[in-house]
Amino acid sequence: MRHSIATVCLSGSLEEKMDAAAEAGFDGVEIFEPDLVVSELSPEEIRARADRLGLTLDLYQPFRDFEGVEESVLVDNLRRAEERFRVMNRLGMDTMLVCSNVATATVDSDEVSAAQLRRLGELAASYGVRVAFEALAWGTFVSDYRRAWRIVELADHPAVGTCLDSFHILSRGHDPSAIEQIPGEKIFFVQLADAPRLSMDVLSWSRHHRLFPGEGSFDLVGFVGHLVRAGYTGPLSLEVFNDVFRQTDTLRTARHARRSLTWLEDQAARERGDVSQLTAIAEVQPPAGIDYVEVKAEDTSAVETLLGQLGLTFRGQHRTKPVRLWSAGDVRIVLNEQHARDQAPSVAGIGLQVADAAASATRAAALGVRPVPRRTQEGEQVLTGFAAPSGLEVFVNDHDADAEPRWVEEFEHGGAPAAAPFTGVDHVNLVHTWSEHDEAVLFWTSLLGLQAPPQTEVASPQGLVRSQVMRSSDGAIRLPMNVAPATTATYPEHIALSCTDIVAVASAARARGLRFLRIPDNYYDDLRARFGLAEDHIEELRSHDLLYDRDAGGEFLHFYTPLVGRVFLEVVQRDDGYDGYGAANAPVRLAAQRRHQS
Repeated sequence: MRHSIATVCLSGSLEEKMDAAAEAGFDGVEIFEPDLVVSELSPEEIRARADRLGLTLDLYQPFRDFEGVEESVLVDNLRRAEERFRVMNRLGMDTMLVCSNVATATVDSDEVSAAQLRRLGELAASYGVRVAFEALAWGTFVSDYRRAWRIVELADHPAVGTCLDSFHILSRGHDPSAIEQIPGEKIFFVQLADAPRLSMDVLSWSRHHRLFPGEGSFDLVGFVGHLVRAGYTGPLSLEVFNDVFRQTDTLRTARHARRSLTWLEDQAARERGDVSQLTAIAEVQPPAGIDYVEVKAEDTSAVETLLGQLGLTFRGQHRTKPVRLWSAGDVRIVLNEQHARDQAPSVAGIGLQVADAAASATRAAALGVRPVPRRTQEGEQVLTGFAAPSGLEVFVNDHDADAEPRWVEEFEHGGAPAAAPFTGVDHVNLVHTWSEHDEAVLFWTSLLGLQAPPQTEVASPQGLVRSQVMRSSDGAIRLPMNVAPATTATYPEHIALSCTDIVAVASAARARGLRFLRIPDNYYDDLRARFGLAEDHIEELRSHDLLYDRDAGGEFLHFYTPLVGRVFLEVVQRDDGYDGYGAANAPVRLAAQRRHQS
């Protein structure tokens, strides 16, 4: 199928939006009328620009408040429409979106609305134009796509069809299966948008909170399946109103948008098992585990001290780069001082183990994900890398459960791997800006097939933190993503290591000189009240500055190291199927870190 995007999705001028859409790989654009009105280019110049860029101009939109009106109002509406048709002829466009009336409708009659649309169709046909009637979710009388289609049927004119918008259909909870009862040739256009589930009026929800496919809660894969079964062969087009996208870089958003359509079409093709109309790309390779986590800084010595105090082993210096490796069991932490002038310690990269790294690279290329090379010399392993929206470098490596990764052999003059109480990297907590978050969700879901459970909110001394965990279905990969408060320039990230005996780890770390975050006595009084823990258990937790949580599955114990630069470490012990992250303890940790730094 062809792919289009409404210019309302993007920031900038009409010219910039068209350039970005073409660069991102779209086939066409919808012209949002306000973008045309403020442009200095004439319709003829816009048409010529589209030709040069290889773009089609697919839809002129929106034409508002037409049907369900008295005759005197209709006459003026037809006058307005004719002016638009003249402009469309100059643009070389042949389809106009007509939204159901929300302001001037006074006649609640399908027959009247159909007769008026028929008159509009006659006028449109005289200009070689078609009109696509759309039911707005907040339309005065017509708010259901099924009613809009009945009116189009009654109009019975070749120049009158319908436009289906996923937001208007799915936000109202309407069953999209009836799409299959509409002849494909009468579906003149399709607009797609995802959205989170929110409890608010549908107009505000639509105007401010739409998302690109794969980022919200709507079943757009099923929606596209209904379109294909109906015989629709026109463009899949994005119409996303969102306060973030209207402020972010135009080209970056266009690429983000194009990736969402590639993902959606791939998912729909796989669900149908039919790629005659839909294009599938290389199959997703879900990560089986975390290969390594990279911390980068001009000076990583303070991080090395923490790792040694926790019981990790120094495995050596890379033979060609200023990079060192520390490990314990399946935990591998890479410390990188390369090209890091004036940089404080932060999480800079993550390695993931997959079944087929080459297939992941092919899928990434199809999704338009920016590759990141690993500079290698002779004899060094070549790893496939991609840039996440935050700049995090993600490398994938073919998984071998029975051996250490081959790249470990590139580190020299270190100690042999020793038995350790750590079982692996439990999770890596990442930070994004508010403008990167939705794009990051799509990156992890579309490229690596991670799931995105609902968001949570955590109060911190700096403000409210929005958090969403990206995870594999089996929990082998857990990547909590935090949106930092706008009031703070930097917000910490951390690496959580899992173990089977956290008391032993904490005791040994304290003996090696680790300075624990001091957890206040009030916290343990609160634990006693909330969970009814035995007094000796409370005292054990208090003596090691351990935090505690419990859910229906089991128990969770954890502690944190002090913050070094923008990164700290966490040690966790999950018992009896506990599946959370101790979110209730996050404010305690944040306050303790703040005291520790003051």
